[in-house]
Amino acid sequence: MWPVIGQPKAVSLLEQSLERKNVAHAYLIVGPCHVGKMTLALSLAQALNCLSGKPPCGECPTCRRIAGGSFSDVGVVGLAKASSDDSRAKTEISIEQVRELQHLASLAPFEGRCRVFIIDQAERLSLEAANCLLKTIEEPPAGVLFVLLTSCEEALPATVVSRCQRLEMRPLAAGEIENALREKNIEPERAKLLSRLSRGLVGWAFSAVSDDSLVVGQLEMRDRVMSLSGGGLLPRLDYAAELAGLFGRDRRKANEVLGIWRDWWRDLMLVKLGLGNAVTSVDRTVELDEMAAGLSLEEIRKFIGDIEMAEAALGQNASPRLALEVLALNIPEGRNG
Repeated sequence: MWPVIGQPKAVSLLEQSLERKNVAHAYLIVGPCHVGKMTLALSLAQALNCLSGKPPCGECPTCRRIAGGSFSDVGVVGLAKASSDDSRAKTEISIEQVRELQHLASLAPFEGRCRVFIIDQAERLSLEAANCLLKTIEEPPAGVLFVLLTSCEEALPATVVSRCQRLEMRPLAAGEIENALREKNIEPERAKLLSRLSRGLVGWAFSAVSDDSLVVGQLEMRDRVMSLSGGGLLPRLDYAAELAGLFGRDRRKANEVLGIWRDWWRDLMLVKLGLGNAVTSVDRTVELDEMAAGLSLEEIRKFIGDIEMAEAALGQNASPRLALEVLALNIPEGRNG
């Protein structure tokens, strides 16, 4: 039983490959953070080593140990903690890590049928590390599988991407996540709120069940974005500078903020179109109604386009400060303050 919520296309492809015994030597799983990439990768590792007749069973000793991270033939490579003399370790997967992976890959499986190496945040591979890895996935040892996980495949060398079979995982519909949460006995109103705030990311929703700080942080970011429409130019420019600084330190977090910004304005569009039941911000329906009343549909649509243009510009290495200042200055004022 694959424990992946949604993603039937990706799961079906892997199931068929397993049935036909033509599993690829390397997979590239592409999708936003918290969409379930690691769950899918570990499920594939379980399926290849499962002791039951219907893999992955999730119950046999091998499946349990893989899920718990204690199975010697399944390894995860990601960002290492920085040592005092190597600040790069926080931002790159190093060539030393890949060389260690290559050494382990050269060994026969110790207790399973297949060695599986999962590279998390593969876009963080240094150029040296990516080129080193390329040599291995071009001519992989027998009984070895590589799974690369990324939320930004454009940052990977095209040569690495071309050697992998690509699987895409897309955000889920809010209703699908809400149903999954309710199946785990989450209270209906909370399940509805978390499913809408998750922005289609099922992993975030389940993490937020037990970590209220995720919800608080999301709501604070959203409410600050919401307040910019009624603020003056100086607060907007200050916020743009702050967000540009965040982008320089942590692109993933800055992109999350822009996603929250975009979702708020899409909620306004839905309200304007009479589709208020479909909004993400189910706890801010009064504010959405009031703000939408002071804006035209054309203004809302144009600003959503401005957000998407800013995201595209940032993805093409435009000046973060300039792109975000232009975006902040383009926020419609609203005629009801």
